[in-house]
Amino acid sequence: MNGAAADARPTVVLVDDSREVRAVVRRTLESSGLFEVVAEGGDGAAAFSLVDRYQPGVLLLDASMPRLDGIEALPGLLALGSQTKVVLFTGFEEAGLAAHARELGAADVIGKSTPLEELPLRLMLALDASTESVRRPPARLTLVEGQDRGRQPRPSRQSRESRGSGRSGQLGEQRLGDEHVLDEHVQQFRDLFDRAAIGMASLTINGTIVRANRALASMMSCSPRDLVGVDYGRLAHHAWDRLDNALEAIATSAEELASFEHPLPAPPGGEPAGTVRVTLAPIRDSDGEILYLFAQVQDISALRVAEDDLRRSEEMFRLLVAAVGEYAIFMLDTDGRVITWNSGAQRIKGYTAEEILGRHFGVFYPEDERATRHPERNLEAALREGMLAERGWRVRKDGTRFWASVVITPVYDDTGTHIGFAKVTRDQTAELEDEQARASSAVQQAQVMAITAHELRNPTAVIDGSASTLLAAWDQLGDPERHALLGGIRTSAGRLQRLASDLTTTSRLDGETLQLSLQDVSLTDLLCGAAARMRTTQHDAEVVCDVPHEAVVTVDPVRLGQALDNLLDNAMRHGRPPLTLTGSAQQDTIRIRLTDAGSGVAAELVPRLFGRYAVAGPSGATGLGLYLVREIARSHGGDARYYAPSGQHPTTFEISIPR
Repeated sequence: MNGAAADARPTVVLVDDSREVRAVVRRTLESSGLFEVVAEGGDGAAAFSLVDRYQPGVLLLDASMPRLDGIEALPGLLALGSQTKVVLFTGFEEAGLAAHARELGAADVIGKSTPLEELPLRLMLALDASTESVRRPPARLTLVEGQDRGRQPRPSRQSRESRGSGRSGQLGEQRLGDEHVLDEHVQQFRDLFDRAAIGMASLTINGTIVRANRALASMMSCSPRDLVGVDYGRLAHHAWDRLDNALEAIATSAEELASFEHPLPAPPGGEPAGTVRVTLAPIRDSDGEILYLFAQVQDISALRVAEDDLRRSEEMFRLLVAAVGEYAIFMLDTDGRVITWNSGAQRIKGYTAEEILGRHFGVFYPEDERATRHPERNLEAALREGMLAERGWRVRKDGTRFWASVVITPVYDDTGTHIGFAKVTRDQTAELEDEQARASSAVQQAQVMAITAHELRNPTAVIDGSASTLLAAWDQLGDPERHALLGGIRTSAGRLQRLASDLTTTSRLDGETLQLSLQDVSLTDLLCGAAARMRTTQHDAEVVCDVPHEAVVTVDPVRLGQALDNLLDNAMRHGRPPLTLTGSAQQDTIRIRLTDAGSGVAAELVPRLFGRYAVAGPSGATGLGLYLVREIARSHGGDARYYAPSGQHPTTFEISIPR
């Protein structure tokens, strides 16, 4: 259908993304009797299909639409519809936009603020073959260029009503309603826009600039007119994806603001001159449909430098605090609720940030202290004194306790307002245990020194007395007496040798210098040799050696012999005869057991039986014997155990080592 036919009304295709706008324009054109509206569309893509199908006399095309706006589609539409006059219908009443559209080939640019009764005449003028008639319409018509081109003021509501009274009242009211719909598509803040110190622009829904202020043009090193018709993506230093993401967010998710940043265009051969932050806000009609976009463009180069410096400083501090694993460093608000949390706090207290943020810090205190409001009183004291430091028991998430060193400091902002507390906690449980261990060790060592002195005094007294008697009365003594005195000297000497050996081995274990000299030895010889040594030093010792199956073992015979001597000596002191020393060789383990007929070890001593300096009562022992038994077994890759007597099973000590 060709709009140029003389015997038919000119045909019109309406393309606008607002159904309301299309409805009022269709009513206006058809009621004028001058045009036939043959089709409508909602975006630039639809315009191509409709022009190709209908070849209308006039295409009334909205400037801002989704997918493809009118400005972008204009050249292609003119090429497709050779007889079609394209008239841009827009709410952007900018001289620069009108000039740009005409340069692209538009027959006219009509603002949506144009009175509706003038719209048919403007379209008739657009159909006129004379370009001048389009570019110089009568002064009474509202021009998109504005008042500098002879624009007349908008009629008042009263004058519009009086014009409507010449027809039916219903038609006048409809027209007033129609003009109200179009009023929603008119840009509202022209003066503020032009005078603003920050960059501002009006964009189509697809991001084409239809108006720009002087501040934005200055950032882009051009004039405002040069920016009209330019896709903002070209200015965004190839940040097309950021612009597209912002436009998509506004169009599809009802976002009211979308922001992105991009470098300013660089001069030829130079670096970008800075960075701007673009904030897009949609301008919507009464139905919530987007008419166009408002862009605020702010140069943040200097701000970015300051922000980067501050961010680096804050990040370094944050990383420092977060990386401190030995200290729980966190902030409390003025009521004592946790508002920050570092890795040290998570490690020491067991809570993740998600679990503890927002909870009162009293959860770290034992129940009895919470009942007496000790946490709250700590905050009061810190606020009153300027700082609080204390040590005490605290509770982890799993309920276990730890000994804590705590410092609480009030925090104030720049105005002196109290905003919370900084709390630093260190787990000093290990230090407390070490301190207690040192104190206990000092007590134990003093006890060992006393016992050692006793151990030295008895055998040396026996040796000294026996030797003196033998020297003074050798001839007066009979053989049995002389043998008894010499046996006492030998037994006492053996006891001194064992004491010296135990002390030496203990010192080497402390210095981690105990070394083994491994040899292949007979299990029978190893056990029977220990029994023989015991019978030699203590003639009344009843020791039975039992090795049912001979085996060769790879051990340090001196160290393992020392362990066996200590086991036998312990049994002689605290057990009852007979003593039975048994050895068995299994596939991969050697087990050596010493049993006696005694009542066993006191229950309170069993947990620390193989510990250093473990003694029970005034036994005269150093408390090193069984400790060395276990350590020598472990140095061979094995261990030592104690089994209390039960039923037919006697008191048993066992050494197991890998074969």
